Amino acid sequence: MINLRFVLVVFTVISIISCDDRQVFDEYQTVSETWEIEEKISFSLPELDTIQPYNLFINVRNNNSYRYSNLFLISEMKFPNGKVITDTLEYDMAAPNGEWLGTGFSDLKENKLWYRERIIFAEEGMYTITLQHAMRKNGEVDGVYALEGITDIGFRIEYAQNP
Repeated sequence: MINLRFVLVVFTVISIISCDDRQVFDEYQTVSETWEIEEKISFSLPELDTIQPYNLFINVRNNNSYRYSNLFLISEMKFPNGKVITDTLEYDMAAPNGEWLGTGFSDLKENKLWYRERIIFAEEGMYTITLQHAMRKNGEVDGVYALEGITDIGFRIEYAQNP
C-alpha cells in the first residue's frame, strides 16, 4: 500500500512540474554553424489576446565553441500597423569565473533571457520578432564577423503573473 501511495505522489509531482500553463509561444530556430552578422532569425507570433499582459523571452543555446562572456543582440518588433521598435540588448553568458550561465548538461547550455515584461499586444494582427547578433571583434570599429558556438535562438511568450 505504501508503494502505491509513493507512486501516486511521485506521479502527481511530475505532472505538476511538467505542466507549463504559462507558455503561449515557444519556438527555436537553428542558426548556421557560424552565425553571420547578416543572418536574421524571425518569429511570426500567433494572434494574441489584446488585453492580456505577457512576458517575452529570448532563448539562446550555446556550446563550448562560444568564446565570449556576453552576447549583443539587435531585436526588432514589427507591429501589425508597420511600426518597428528596435533594441540593442546585452546578455551575460558566463560568470566572472568563466563558468557558463544557463541550464543543461555537457557542453550545451540554454539561457532564458528577459526581453520585455508585462507587454500588451494591443493591435490585432501579425507581430514579427527579428533577432540578429551584434558582436564585433575587439579593437575594430567595423570588424564584424561570424559568431561560433551559438546553436539555436528561440523566442518565448508567457502569460504574465498578476502583480
